[in-house]
Amino acid sequence: MKARIALPILGAALLAACASQPRPLQGTFNEITPRDAAASDVTGATVRWGGRIVGVEPHTNRTCFEMMSTQLSDYGRPYWASDDVGGRFIACRTGFYDPALFEKNREVTFTGRIDGYENRRIGEYDYRFPRVEADVVYLWPAREYVDVVTRPAPWPWWGWW
Repeated sequence: MKARIALPILGAALLAACASQPRPLQGTFNEITPRDAAASDVTGATVRWGGRIVGVEPHTNRTCFEMMSTQLSDYGRPYWASDDVGGRFIACRTGFYDPALFEKNREVTFTGRIDGYENRRIGEYDYRFPRVEADVVYLWPAREYVDVVTRPAPWPWWGWW
């Protein structure tokens, strides 16, 4: 009798273990959004932020990403439940990240520490960007969108025979 109860519980636990965040994105992070960070000084806070790439800036020894932030799913992947974005941020990491691969609108999740702020313009608007010194740059696979076309049965009686 105990085996009947234990086996389904064990199976559910194993499935739940498979449905977790990618290992590089695991950890404990502050629950601060980029919008919150821009409004106050939280330098030194460790964060896991993600969103869509607005621009990529390769420098001599590092690459910086300008990001439009959104919420993250339980897996750490950005998801777009509405048009309400969580602000913008800049994430920088040592090394070269090719702008041809890290192109505009690709989804990326970063983990790291807020190491300061940069003032930049978005159009004519002055915006205060929190800047993350990233430990992890996690580029998500491009989402595949499929159009599903359904056809009605050629005759309502078809298939009754």
